[in-house]
Amino acid sequence: MFPAQPSRPVTGRMVFFTMVAFFGVVIGVNVIMMRLAIQTLPGTEVDSAYSASLAYQKEIATAQAQSARNWKVEAHVERSGQGGATVQVEARDNLGRPISGLKFQGRFERPTDRRADLSVSLAEVGIGIYRGNAEAIAPGQWDLVVEGAADGQRLFLSKNRVLLH
Repeated sequence: MFPAQPSRPVTGRMVFFTMVAFFGVVIGVNVIMMRLAIQTLPGTEVDSAYSASLAYQKEIATAQAQSARNWKVEAHVERSGQGGATVQVEARDNLGRPISGLKFQGRFERPTDRRADLSVSLAEVGIGIYRGNAEAIAPGQWDLVVEGAADGQRLFLSKNRVLLH
């Protein structure tokens, strides 16, 4: 029906440009995917591993001192109706007496995305009871980090996984 078209001969130049185009597309897509992956999740827990390793011995001593104090610190998280959350911390010493006068700070950390972390300031509302609010926090898994300090020195640190509905 239709006359047969003469086929183009395959030349070395055609093969070369086809190979360059193919690998150019593959390399270009890989570069774009790597860049997007690094921007969205850098994969690091700390900014500098060297600095973290230098502070390691101090962290061990701080943890041992915290363990020796044998404080009982309980944290509770309650959701509010408007998408917020209330954090309440109750601190008692090794004899069960309320601990007053500390400065507690809370932090909700998203395990998958550091950009979503949210700090919560806790104020003492009663003897040994500290409370703070997070105005808007998304549902899902969070790490609740609670730090207690006095005179600029951290005396207590706790990190617990919580599930917010």
